[in-house]
Amino acid sequence: MMLRFVVMLCLLLWPLLGLQPACARNTDSGTDRAVVVERHIQHFVVEPSGAYLLTVEQTQTIVERTALPEHARYEIDYNQSLEDIIAVEAYTEKADGRRLAVQPNQIRDQQQAAPVGAPMFQNTRLKIVVFPDVDAGDRVAVRYVVRRHTPLFPGHFEDLSSARLQRQRDFRVVYDMPVAMLLHADAIGFLPTTITDLPAPAAGKRRYPWRYLDGDNARIEAGSVSELDYGKRLAVSTFADYAALAHAYQDRAGARALPDDAVAALAVRVTGDLAEPRTRAIALSDWVRRNVRYVGIHLGPGGIVPHAAATVLANRYGDSKDHAMLLVALLASAGIDSTVALVNNGNAYRLPAVPTLGVLNHAIVYVPSLQLYLDSTAENVAGGFLPAALLGKPAVLTRSGEFAMLPFFQQARSRTLTQFDIQSDGSSRLTVTRTGSGALAEPYRHVPGGDVAISLRSASNGFTQLPGPARLATTYDLKGSLGETVFAFAQEPERHQDFVCPAIDAEDEVRFHLPTRSRVLALPRATHVDDANFAYHSRYAQRGALVTVQRQLKFRHTAATCTPDDYRRMRPALERMVRDLRSQVVFKRG
Repeated sequence: MMLRFVVMLCLLLWPLLGLQPACARNTDSGTDRAVVVERHIQHFVVEPSGAYLLTVEQTQTIVERTALPEHARYEIDYNQSLEDIIAVEAYTEKADGRRLAVQPNQIRDQQQAAPVGAPMFQNTRLKIVVFPDVDAGDRVAVRYVVRRHTPLFPGHFEDLSSARLQRQRDFRVVYDMPVAMLLHADAIGFLPTTITDLPAPAAGKRRYPWRYLDGDNARIEAGSVSELDYGKRLAVSTFADYAALAHAYQDRAGARALPDDAVAALAVRVTGDLAEPRTRAIALSDWVRRNVRYVGIHLGPGGIVPHAAATVLANRYGDSKDHAMLLVALLASAGIDSTVALVNNGNAYRLPAVPTLGVLNHAIVYVPSLQLYLDSTAENVAGGFLPAALLGKPAVLTRSGEFAMLPFFQQARSRTLTQFDIQSDGSSRLTVTRTGSGALAEPYRHVPGGDVAISLRSASNGFTQLPGPARLATTYDLKGSLGETVFAFAQEPERHQDFVCPAIDAEDEVRFHLPTRSRVLALPRATHVDDANFAYHSRYAQRGALVTVQRQLKFRHTAATCTPDDYRRMRPALERMVRDLRSQVVFKRG
């Protein structure tokens, strides 16, 4: 059943000063020219256990004063359960050649911010280096050493480097590995190089040095996929393939999903008389989603080893891997076999050729017998659906080591009804009603009292100028509306990067209740767009003092992402829709 509520003005409505399309393009360059990095070296010396010593050296020139708020300090993040910062040296080099050393009291150590309202269960800390007397034209330099004493995966090592925002005159990544530990690499924009300014590797070590290919980066286009999908990256790993990484994860985490009596009893209570396996699985996922808070926890071996299912149940909080452990245990207690699936929770849709956790940053649950994916951390997405950010992505199943592809399509429909009651002085009373179904329905279930209607009057003065002739925009920049969706889709004149293009099923209606004795002078003509991807229809009607604008849009594609070639084919249809969305109703009073 579809539930409805009026979305509050502060969440949905931008100032009603005529049409405010979400189509302003970001014209910033992909390269930050306010800073130039003269030298950046990351030197790993890895032990057979997977522990390592990391030395980082960086020198950069502050070109513009705008860079000072960010670059007059340097942050070193570390997990104090896994590693120690054993040395930090830094200085400011003034334009006249003077060096001002960073003093001990200018190096601060502090807890990294925890989620609001969550217990402080993080061991991730920040070492903040504050450079003295920095101005444009100065150089700032830092050198520090980190000792990773507890590897994430015993006997293994992996690392991920990506494109840099600033120009890099000398950026190198160096790995000194035990001879017996073969290092696999997937390199784009990084080249093997030679090293002459570092001590030779110790006996029993093999060196793998890489140099970053400097140059301007392409501007990141609106809605594009991650730079890791198309840009420069260096992924290295001692795991031969993703199956090996998955098995290593399962070895560390699998036993944590064993149910105890409390977990088993809860599974019985939640499933009750439910007979159908899919219904039982969704009921268990929804219980975890509603009763276990999501809290980012970084204790012990960091983002790898979850807490035991019984502990998560007792604490009623946990991160994605903790949620997954409890849900796997509950499903097992209900006789439903499942496995953890590792996936990217950002905008990366491809995995590097060698396995790295730098991309696999989220854990969900997969039920093979039902071909069902469950993410109990997604507070506003009910069981049986996935957050839009996960659709169409590759996942690694930890128990089998196999790849899986998450579904790229799911039912998700929205409807927005906007009503303007225009007064004789040109002011207006406004009501916005939002309806969602399928994957979009869950937020509406949290509205107290179910269906409600709230008249929003705070932004009504001066809505239009009467007696006119007055022009009424037929589209308003309402967050999540059909209009905003189309403008966001079309905001780039051309594309060179793949971009996210999830399915759309939206319907918008705008009703103008005109003042008495009003006469409509111009009404837009209906528009119909039907092609392989879009089905868009608009209708305009007048009945007495009521003018109605109705629009429907459905968009379908064969994947969760589109290519630049797709966009070129779509562009004519998008331009027709944008023209229609920018149409106006003209009326005169009296």
